[in-house]
Amino acid sequence: MTKLQAYLQLTRFNKPIGSLLLLWPTLWALWVSSNGDPDWKIVIIFMLGVFFMRSAGCVINDYADRHVDSGVERTKNRPLPSGTVSEKEALLLFSVLCLCSFGLVLMTDMKTVLLSFIGLGLAALYPFMKRYTHLPQLFLGLAFSWAIPMAYSAQGGSLTDPVLWMIFVSNALWTIAYDTYYAMVDRDDDLKLGIKSTAILFAQNDLLIITVLQGLALSLLMWVGVLKSFSFIYFLSLIVAAILFSLQYKQAKNRERQACFTSFLDNNRIGYCIFLGIVLNYLL
Repeated sequence: MTKLQAYLQLTRFNKPIGSLLLLWPTLWALWVSSNGDPDWKIVIIFMLGVFFMRSAGCVINDYADRHVDSGVERTKNRPLPSGTVSEKEALLLFSVLCLCSFGLVLMTDMKTVLLSFIGLGLAALYPFMKRYTHLPQLFLGLAFSWAIPMAYSAQGGSLTDPVLWMIFVSNALWTIAYDTYYAMVDRDDDLKLGIKSTAILFAQNDLLIITVLQGLALSLLMWVGVLKSFSFIYFLSLIVAAILFSLQYKQAKNRERQACFTSFLDNNRIGYCIFLGIVLNYLL
């Protein structure tokens, strides 16, 4: 593996699923806060920022896990445990990616700039939580949702708007659900290494709790549609999302590693399905 390939693997630029899962709710917020007419400069800033910050999050996550990844089947060949990239290089890369993101945020307003510091703190905190709590997915949910108030702020929306916080909580719940699927892939390895996760906490109730979290997330998004007087096409997108959630459950019901991972990946379809419903609502 060349150094460039190692950096690509460390940042996950070659695996954009995490960036997409972060991108869709950010776009939901940009469209809703602007009533379907977002400033395209802000859209581009946030799209680039999403990819930079997600990659920064991946780097600091691998740095935090550098001593345990070698014991996990899925991660033992990552750049840090394999020695392809040094700890110093990883921290330098994390800093560069954060600076790129901050440079983008500086092109918005001061309120959004100040909010970005909270986002950075959440992104840096999450990877270390799996050592102290069985709810690291909650911290990931908060980190992945913080772009929502930032998007509202950048578009000139009010941070006291209840719709904003409904979208925020909905996305946090959805994130906990899909990252629990992801954690189920590594559950056996994590138990041996003493790593904590919601997959371990939920145990045999994992699929039931995932379903409840997904249901709560969709319920909040339904109320967003009611409060914003959205058309039937938005609610149709939520019905499609519910069907896709049920397919994830059916797929992962035997808790096989690959099936759980596939259910995790399928959440990309949830994100763009709801985004399509929001966009079509405003267009039609």
